[in-house]
Amino acid sequence: MASDRVRGDKIHKIVILDTSAILSFFEFSVDWEKELFRLLDGYKIVIPSMVLHELTVLSQQTASQRKQKAAASLKFAKRYDTIETLAGNADDAVIEAAKKMNGVVVTNDTELRKRLNLDSIPVIFLRGKKRFALEE
Repeated sequence: MASDRVRGDKIHKIVILDTSAILSFFEFSVDWEKELFRLLDGYKIVIPSMVLHELTVLSQQTASQRKQKAAASLKFAKRYDTIETLAGNADDAVIEAAKKMNGVVVTNDTELRKRLNLDSIPVIFLRGKKRFALEE
């Protein structure tokens, strides 16, 4: 497991990563750990099992360059704790996990961001391909 980033002696936020966020770590030159720490006092990353499934499918079915990024993303994602949900797809799993754990979601998926905003779930997204922004 990857170590969690904490300030002081406690984790302040649960951060749920979706597929688009994980893929973006390999597409853009953003120091995502530094950016998360800038926005949150401390955090623990969890990844819904359906996100791992989606990355597995992408790593097996897409074009060469995207396939390599998906494979690297899958390897990266497996470093973190996985959460099981009852959802049938990755987006629903992310929302379910965020509600259950009172978490913050990192995503670049516009439609998922809209759904999260409707449910008043905080969202972190990539702004300008270099920095994260937080919508609460």
